[in-house]
Order: sequence, then C-alpha cells, then structure tokens
Amino acid sequence: MVKSLMITYVLWSLGGPLGLHHIYLGRDSHALLWMVTFGGFGFGWIREFWQLPKYVQNANFRHKKIQRKRDQQPSVKIIRTFGQFVVGVYFGIIALISLSPLSGFYIMVLPLAITLGVHLVANVGEETSNIKATMMASFVTSIIFYGRPIATIPISIVASVVSMQHRLYKTPSDTGDNLSVRLYRLGLAWLAFTMPISYCMFHNTTVTITYITDTISFILDSVRIFPLISGLFESILLLPYHTWKLSTGGTGLSHGYNQEWEKLFASISAIQTERERLAYKVLGLQQEATLEEINKSYRELVKRWHPDHNRHNLNEAEQQFLEIQAAYEVLTKKQTSDTQEL
Repeated sequence: MVKSLMITYVLWSLGGPLGLHHIYLGRDSHALLWMVTFGGFGFGWIREFWQLPKYVQNANFRHKKIQRKRDQQPSVKIIRTFGQFVVGVYFGIIALISLSPLSGFYIMVLPLAITLGVHLVANVGEETSNIKATMMASFVTSIIFYGRPIATIPISIVASVVSMQHRLYKTPSDTGDNLSVRLYRLGLAWLAFTMPISYCMFHNTTVTITYITDTISFILDSVRIFPLISGLFESILLLPYHTWKLSTGGTGLSHGYNQEWEKLFASISAIQTERERLAYKVLGLQQEATLEEINKSYRELVKRWHPDHNRHNLNEAEQQFLEIQAAYEVLTKKQTSDTQEL
C-alpha cells in the first residue's frame, strides 16, 4: 500500500514521540527506539520533521532500493554511531538501576543490555549490523571493566565502533507481517524494556533513588569547573520537580514513594550549596561577603595566579586560575539571583 506523506505528518504531530508514524511506514525498529527513548529524548522527534518525505519515499520503494544496495556497505554516518553510543549508555544505566542485584550482572546482563541498545539504533531504517560481533565486543570489554558502574561508557564505545564496522543493508523480504503481528512484537519488546525498571522503582525505591542521586552527583561534580554547563545540567534535572511544584502548588510529594523522589531533588540542591561553600573558600571569603568583596578578591587572585605570571609553576597556576574563574562565576550568579529575588 502506498504511504501518504500527509498521514505521516499527522501521525508525527499526534504521536511522534511514541513512534506512530514509524509504525505506519513499517519502520518497526525506529518505532521501538522512539517508544523506549520518547522520540530520541525529544531531539530526534523534532529533527526528523525535515526527513519525513525521505522516509515516505523509502517506504514506498523499500524493496527495490534494498535489492539494489544489498551487495554494498552503507556509508559511515556519525550521527548514527553517536546515537548507538548514547542509547547503549542509556540501556546500560537502565540495567544498572533495575537489574544490578542479579548474580553475574557485570559479565552477562550489562553487556547484553548495551548490545541491545546499540543494535536497536543500528537496525533503524534500511541498515542493520552483525549483532554477534557487537555482542562479542561488549562481553570482552565487560571483562576488562568488571564490577565498575562506569563500564557502561567503554562498553558502549566499543560496541558502537564494532557495530559500525559490521554495518550492512537489510535483506529484503518478499512477504511482510500484518499490522497485528507487528504491534504484538513491539508490545512485547516494550514490556521487556519497561517491566524491570518499573518493578525496581515501585518495590525498591530507596535503592533506586540512591543510585540516581549518586549518578547525578558524579555528573555534576565532573563538570563543576564549568558553571554554565553544570547549571544547564541542574536545570534539566530539576525541571520535573519544578514542573510538579508549579502544577500542584507544592503539595503531593509528601507521601509514599513520592517522598523518596523528593530526596533526589533535595540532594541536587545540597550539591549546589556545597559548591557555593567551596567557591567562598577558593576566594578566601566568608559566606556573608558582598558583591564588591567578591570582585575585589577575584581581581587579586587572578593577578596572583595568572599563568603568565607563574611560568615557573605553570601547571598549578593554570589549575588555580580555572578554580578561581569557576568560583567567581558561581558566586556572581548567586548574588545576581539573590538580588532578583529581593
């Protein structure tokens, strides 16, 4: 059946983050990816607005195009490889949150979860990859980083690179499954993804919150020297909390499991408070310091630790100089925010 571009745009606008338009076009892997990432975390859904005509054209001539290309290797697409890495890390984090108590988690479950995430992206559109090679690479890398939560990153990198190296076009099929069969398979795949994390969230909430808090703390601490980036991360992480507060008037987070989730946002606020305390310490000031005192201390320390004035101790000077810059940005931002509130 010929696919309509108008219908595709309607489905994209009404249920794009859930992959409805991809189901209509027969792009089931893409639909599942959108279902488990809510439209590629929103960015992918917006980005494909300009790609829908191409998707419709491919859907109407899929068999002929793949038949013509099947002896070729697809060209390398950086955005696809990056997407494989991101989704691999995402699947790994979901596995860490929900399945880490299982025995043999780091040697079996984690590499398998990352492989599935990487291969799901590799299987989007006309292309696919050799899942056996990707899985083998994930398992070998998991041995090297056994027992470390940070293993999700190197495993995802290696799996993405291997998957890219083994990319190929899909073999065309003469007969396609009907819609009910396809929806049944998509439903099973979606349930397989969501059930472990749902169980963990509702039956092991405290552990889940602790892990998420530790992860967020690690991320924010890693970028604390760049206040603008750190502030952006904090704004994104606190957006659900502020939205809930705005919509409920500050009620509804004091009972049951929701109380545990409020601890997460309290922990993020505590991180901000600790960073401000360290900023005052770097500039040698008390917490009651005025903006004038902050500016004065900043100018003096910058003059003292500028790398051009410390050629004999360049490494330490550069580190001190960056810390002073970061501390100054944190405190001036705080002063500006306090002034606006008044």
